[in-house]
Amino acid sequence: MNPYAAAAQVASTPQEGNPRATEAWALTEAGRRLAQAAARADNKDMRDALRLNWRLWTIFQADLTVALEADPTKEITINMLTLCQFVDRHTVDSLAEPTKEKLEALINLNRQIAAGLKESLEHDPVEAPMPQPVTAPMQSKTQIETPAPPPVAPGSFSAFA
Repeated sequence: MNPYAAAAQVASTPQEGNPRATEAWALTEAGRRLAQAAARADNKDMRDALRLNWRLWTIFQADLTVALEADPTKEITINMLTLCQFVDRHTVDSLAEPTKEKLEALINLNRQIAAGLKESLEHDPVEAPMPQPVTAPMQSKTQIETPAPPPVAPGSFSAFA
C-alpha cells in the first residue's frame, strides 16, 4: 500500500472511546464494500462483502440481546433486533444467489442506520471518555483514595442500548 493510501485509511478510521461513531463508521465501511462488490458484479466479491456485513450485524445482534435482557420494554432495541433478523434472512438469500439488487437493500439499510447514528452524534454528544482513576499521594498505607469505577451498562453499543 502506498503511503498516501495508508494515511487516508488511518484518517478514515474512528477514534477510540466513541461507540456511536465507531458503529456508524463500521456500517458505512460495510456498505461501501457491498457497493464496490455489487459494481464489479463478481460473485466471490459479493459473497465476501455479504459475509463481512453479516458478521457486523451479528455483533450488533449479540449486544442487543444483552441489552434486551436488561430492559425488555425498550422499543429501539426491539426494532434493531427486528432489523438484525431481516439482515440474517436477506443475507442467507443473497449468499445463495448474489445480485446487485439484493445487495442494494443491505447497502441502503447500512447507510440509513449510519446516517441516524451520525445525526445522533450532532444532537446528543456521546458520553465522555471514561475517566482514568486518580489516586491521592500516598501518606500512609491506609490512605489511598481511589474513586469507584463508573457503572457499566449492559451492552457496549451505546446507540442501540
